[in-house]
Amino acid sequence: MLKKQMISAVAWVFLGVGMTGCVEAMRSDVRDDKIAALVSKMTLEEKVGQMTQLTLEVVTRRIDDRRIELDMDKLRHAIVKRHVGSILNCGGAANTLDNWQQIITIIQDISTKETRLGIPNIYGIDAIHGVNYTVGATLFPQSIAMAATGNIDLVRIEGEITAREMRACGLAWNFNPVLDLGRQPLWSRLWEGYGEDPWLCAQFGAAYIQGQQGDNIAAPDRVATCMKHYLGYSTPLSGKDRTPAWIPDRMLRELYLPPFAAAVKAGTPTVMVNSSEINGIPVHSSRYILTEILRDELGFDGFVVTDWEDIKNLYTREKVAANNREAVKMAVMAGVDMAMVPYDYSFTDDLIDLVKSGEVPMARIDEAVTRILKVKYRLGLFADPYPRMELVAQFASRESMQASFAAAREAITLLKNESGLLPLAKDRKVLVTGPTANLLSVLNGGWTITWQGDREDLYPQDKMTVLEAIRDKVGADNCLYVPGASFDEEIDIQAAVENARKADVVIACIGERPYCETPGNINDLTLEQGQLNLVQALERTGKPVVMVLIEGRPRVIRTIADEADAVVMAYLPGMEGGLAIADVLFGDTNPSGKLPFTYPKYASGFVTYDHKNSERYDAQWPFGHGLSYTTFSYANLKLSSDTIAADEPLRVTVEVTNTGTRPGKEIVHLYLSDLVRSVTPPVRQLKRFTKVDLAPGQTEIVEFTLTPDDYSFVGRDNKPTIEPGEFRVSVADFSKGFTIK
Repeated sequence: MLKKQMISAVAWVFLGVGMTGCVEAMRSDVRDDKIAALVSKMTLEEKVGQMTQLTLEVVTRRIDDRRIELDMDKLRHAIVKRHVGSILNCGGAANTLDNWQQIITIIQDISTKETRLGIPNIYGIDAIHGVNYTVGATLFPQSIAMAATGNIDLVRIEGEITAREMRACGLAWNFNPVLDLGRQPLWSRLWEGYGEDPWLCAQFGAAYIQGQQGDNIAAPDRVATCMKHYLGYSTPLSGKDRTPAWIPDRMLRELYLPPFAAAVKAGTPTVMVNSSEINGIPVHSSRYILTEILRDELGFDGFVVTDWEDIKNLYTREKVAANNREAVKMAVMAGVDMAMVPYDYSFTDDLIDLVKSGEVPMARIDEAVTRILKVKYRLGLFADPYPRMELVAQFASRESMQASFAAAREAITLLKNESGLLPLAKDRKVLVTGPTANLLSVLNGGWTITWQGDREDLYPQDKMTVLEAIRDKVGADNCLYVPGASFDEEIDIQAAVENARKADVVIACIGERPYCETPGNINDLTLEQGQLNLVQALERTGKPVVMVLIEGRPRVIRTIADEADAVVMAYLPGMEGGLAIADVLFGDTNPSGKLPFTYPKYASGFVTYDHKNSERYDAQWPFGHGLSYTTFSYANLKLSSDTIAADEPLRVTVEVTNTGTRPGKEIVHLYLSDLVRSVTPPVRQLKRFTKVDLAPGQTEIVEFTLTPDDYSFVGRDNKPTIEPGEFRVSVADFSKGFTIK
């Protein structure tokens, strides 16, 4: 069987040459003259209102933990009086499906029936692993875990299911995917993205967009995506969220821009801006990034929305503007089309005044409003802005839950398995311990039900924690439980040790409490000492210890990793994560995930897999690492030619065989090395991947095709170039060289 993997590389044209004619980011049959006619009828106040986005809390009051109520006077003031064109957020916590339908219906009724021009609202929501602000929705593993699956189809399916459930609620605009590279392990939002590699991130991001939008985002089960956080947000020098990054332009273009270029090519119609700064320039004020690169180079023609309160931050935090009025002018002239204000009308008032004084030209306002209206037309909101009641029957369906379960199982990554300890027999007595063993919130992380995801009392009772799933698997008599430690302190380690002596195996569930954004900042990547002490005490008992890591970023565990008999990385596996972890531990699932980031051994000196030759790569576990309960062998790596021209493709084939006794899935990675070039080359770079499913003894020939885009790099002049010379292709432990003439 010949399996072909010919996903085209992200075109290098994003690096400095135009994309005119090759990008159809806003594929649409919307007539420009129809939008122009509408804009010509609008007053200045109506136009600026369309550029204003308020949070739902401004116009609601919360009834209880699952429902909110609109304040009709405040809502009419916002939409009818102030002409606000967009609302976002959830009002503080997840709402029921019928509550969302009621809210959106009223908002759209007022927008379309009580305003002069009847322009519908575009409602924005962070549905980053399912419709996480709707009670009972299908919640998938977080994106870092989806990347570990190595399965593009699962991410596309996640996008489809999330879009369908959003539209059932009446929500049509999703602030996702996150395309920030996870190259700073301290960063509290690492788990929202697809890992440290730009190719991996670009492919998963594009697949997610395709799943959400399909071929027509006006379809009743599709939504508009919003790529974020453009650009360079994920690598703060300090590791703290929303703090300065220092990224040379060449590195910005070679590493951080490709996922966004892929998203533009995939058709995302909106973009959210990096909240912080690069090289001393807040991105919300950078015309270079928001206009010259985004529009002139990438060819993006959708609209740009700020992140939370970030125009105000230009003067309150970044101090590049003296006041709000100056900040508004700076951001709008840089390229911002819509302001997530989000609590007041300061943006609206100041922008109206700036236009009246001539400091912001009306042409710039018309440009922004045209972009916003075009997306609203593309979404079909002018035709029908209401919840899609016909989709309610499919909301949180059994099939959708099974898709989430499948993703969680494929994400889980077996990092260590000494002497084949795993899988465990179901008749063995186990001690389950650790702070992540008996909580649903830790399986999901932030952006789940609430912003921080830490309201355990709001999680569904029908879902299983790891402890509950293990008990269900082996029976209550075979499962002991002692917490042992909280996240940051010891509780009853001695009791855990005593119970370990009664058990055959210890399953220590450790990791992180739920967090998101700035509240998730940490000063030390090392796991908290209380958890380390718990595991060390258990290891000293002599009983086999299985560590289950449930965490959003790779916390350093060097002092306990060597003595552990097995280590399972679960990431943030979502609502079905408890079941998936138990399935892997006891052999009902053969693990197939691989690390989408480098797992560091030390809290400092972090080096990514695509390091330079002068750097030492000393990881606890390397990028792409992941074991299986079966074995795979590779053979017959072949290239279509050993000498090619710079504009020629190169076909690569390799045989992969399941040499073990169990069916298994294997992620096949292809790396490319440019051995000598004018800018110091990385040791290797991921250029292709695919996943194969093999029965025992089965062999499959995997084929990849490299293109000239893959041989290219950003040269000393910050432009893409291909230099002749020696290259090397690597798959598993095999490599072959070729020459570009």
